[in-house]
Amino acid sequence: MINWTAALLTGVACFGGYLIVLVKKINSHRKAEEKIKRARNRRDESLQRAEQAVLRYKESHPTTDSALILTLSLSELTQQLNKGLLSPEDVLYSYMEKTLAVNKKLNCCTEVLLESLDQLKTVGSNKDGLLYGVPVSIKENLAFKNHDCSCGVIINLDQPAEKDSVLVQVLKKQGAIPFVRTNLPQALLNYDCSNPIYGQTVNPHNPQKTSGGSSGGEGALIGGGGSLLGIGTDIGGSIRIPASFCGICGFKPTAGRLSLQGLRPVYRGQKSVPSSPGPMARDVDSLALCMQALLCDHMFSLDPTVPPLPFNMEIYRSSRPLRIGYLENDGYTQPSPSMARGVREVKALLEQAGHTLVPYCPLKMDQIIPELLIKGLFADGATTLLQKLKGGPVDPCLEPQVFPYGFPKWLKKTISFLNYIQTFCFIFRSVPELWKQHAAVEDYIHETIAHWRSCKIDVLLCPVIGPAYNFLYSAVSYTILYNLLTFPAGVVTVSTVTAKDEEELKHYKGCYQDMWDKLFKEAVAGGEGLPVAVQCVALPWQDELCLRFMKEVEQLVKESKK
Repeated sequence: MINWTAALLTGVACFGGYLIVLVKKINSHRKAEEKIKRARNRRDESLQRAEQAVLRYKESHPTTDSALILTLSLSELTQQLNKGLLSPEDVLYSYMEKTLAVNKKLNCCTEVLLESLDQLKTVGSNKDGLLYGVPVSIKENLAFKNHDCSCGVIINLDQPAEKDSVLVQVLKKQGAIPFVRTNLPQALLNYDCSNPIYGQTVNPHNPQKTSGGSSGGEGALIGGGGSLLGIGTDIGGSIRIPASFCGICGFKPTAGRLSLQGLRPVYRGQKSVPSSPGPMARDVDSLALCMQALLCDHMFSLDPTVPPLPFNMEIYRSSRPLRIGYLENDGYTQPSPSMARGVREVKALLEQAGHTLVPYCPLKMDQIIPELLIKGLFADGATTLLQKLKGGPVDPCLEPQVFPYGFPKWLKKTISFLNYIQTFCFIFRSVPELWKQHAAVEDYIHETIAHWRSCKIDVLLCPVIGPAYNFLYSAVSYTILYNLLTFPAGVVTVSTVTAKDEEELKHYKGCYQDMWDKLFKEAVAGGEGLPVAVQCVALPWQDELCLRFMKEVEQLVKESKK
C-alpha cells in the first residue's frame, strides 16, 4: 500500500511538472506570437502610411520626373541637389515610391522611417553636407531612435533604441535622409536572409534565389533599384555576399575605421572575428563618397575610439600602376566555375592596363578556418546564440546550423571524430585557452602581412562567394578570412553566369569532395544569368587604396563591355 501510494504521488508530481512546463511553453509561444504580430503591424502601418504620403505628393507635384531621378548616379544626384536643380522632396518621394514597389516583390524592408518626411523640413540646415538630400537605406541592426533592433530575434523586440547610432547621426549631419530599414537573417550569422518576424527576402534577379546575408535586405533593395546608397554590417561577408548575389558594390572597411556605437550584434564581446559597418551602392564612386562623408570630424567627436583619419581622396584618385596578387582557389573551398572565370577575366584586363599580377595563396587555410575563425566565432559553444533564440521559433534558414549546437557535450565530442561539427560546437574551457586563441589570431595577422610584403603586392584580387544561393544553404566562404585579418575588402560585379558555367558546374568536385563541397554545388546550381563578382582586398587602414583598386576593376570591366 505504501509503495502504491508513493508511486501514485510520484506519478502525480511528474504529471504536474509536465503540465507546468507545458503551460510555460504555451505561454512563451503565445507571447512570441504577440510580439511578432506587433512588429508586423508596425511594418504594415509604416508601409501604408508611406504609400498614402507618396500618393498625396504625386497629386500635388504632377511634374516630378521620378523616372529620371531614379536613373541618376549618386554623384549626379548630389550635384543636382546642391545646384537646386532637384529638391530633396522630389528625390525622397521618388525613392520611397520605388522602394514600396520593390518591397512588394522582394520583401526586403522591415519598415519605412516616416521620420524622414519630418526631416525634409529641416534638411536645409545641412545643405553643406556631402550627402545633402540623399535618401539612404539602413540595415535593421543599426540603432534608430524609437525603433527596435531585433536582428531577427524575438527576444529583442519591443526594446526601442533610445538614440540613433553614431553612423545614423553622422549621415543626418551630412544631409542624408535615412528613409527605410532593411531585412536580415535571424541572428545575422547566415548566407540567407530570412527570419520569423519579417519573413524571407528574395533576390532581385531571380526570386527563386536568396539575396544573401546578413545585409540581404540592403542588397535586394539596392539591386532592385529602391535605394542608391545603404549601410550594412559585415562579420563574415555580410556586406560582400549580398553585394555579390544582388549585382551591386559593397565595401567592408578596416575593422575600427567606422564607429560601432549603436550597432547591435547578436552577442557582444566576441573579439576574434570583428564586425565592420560599411556602405553598399550601385557603383564604387558612391562607396567612396559615403566613406568620405562618414570619416568626418563629427564622427570622430561622437566616438573618440575611432582613429581620426579623414578619407584620403588623393590615394583614391591615384592612377599609378599596381602590383596585384591574385588567386582563383584558396585550397580550402573550390570556387564555382563562374567565380573562377570572373577572376581570370579581370586579371587579364588588369594586365592589359599595365598592372603587374603575381600569384598569391593565403596561408594555412585548412588550419585557420576551423581553429581561428569558427572557434573564435563560437568560443562559448554557441551558448549565447541559443539563449537569444529562446522564447521564439527558429527560422528554417538557421535550423540546420543551430541543431547541433544543442547537443550534449559527450555527443559533440563523439561526432567530432567524424569531422563534421566539432568546430561549431567548440567551447574554450579556460580563460588562458581563449587568450591563446586571441594570440594566435594576432600572430596570423602579422604572418599574413609579412607574406604580402614578401610577395611585394599592393592589393589582392580573389573570388567572392557566388552566384546567388538557393534557399536554406550555407557554406564556408572566401569573405570571412578578411574579417579575421581586419583587412578592408570590397566586391565589384563584373559578369553574369553563362550556360557554359552551368555545364562546368556539373563536374564540380570541390577541394575535399566532402559534404560541404556537395552542399556548395547544390547551393549555386541554376544560376545562369545571375551576377558574378570579384573581391578586392588591401592591408589594414588602406581603405582608400582598396576602393581605388575596386574603381579600377569597375572601369576596366565597363570599357571591355563597350
